[in-house]
Amino acid sequence: MNRATVWAATVLMVVGTAVACGQSNTPADRGQGSPAATAGPATSVPAGPVIMIEGMGFSALGPVAPGTQITIVNNDEVEHSVTSRTKGLFDVHVDGKGRATLTAPQEPGDYAYYCLYHPAMLGTLTVM
Repeated sequence: MNRATVWAATVLMVVGTAVACGQSNTPADRGQGSPAATAGPATSVPAGPVIMIEGMGFSALGPVAPGTQITIVNNDEVEHSVTSRTKGLFDVHVDGKGRATLTAPQEPGDYAYYCLYHPAMLGTLTVM
């Protein structure tokens, strides 16, 4: 490896470690509660509500209606998840440079979520 590659890999490891050292609670049932999730490569600009993942963070998303299809676009190189703090409600995993779809819960409310792989990444889904 050349010096630039080694330096870039070191920076990514340090940043990933610093971000992952946030919260330590992890759902025991990884992959549970996500029957409406679909994953695939990011190719075009999606229509409708979008949660963008970039720079190890989630973009803000305004309120959505119950049952709304939300596109999750991961612009980072690493896998992320959008995992509900309410156990089993939703847990969508998105490969690096990929996209997935999340169906909003049917009940109105504020739903806190985080990234299973990087627990310091936090967001809130508001269903109205």
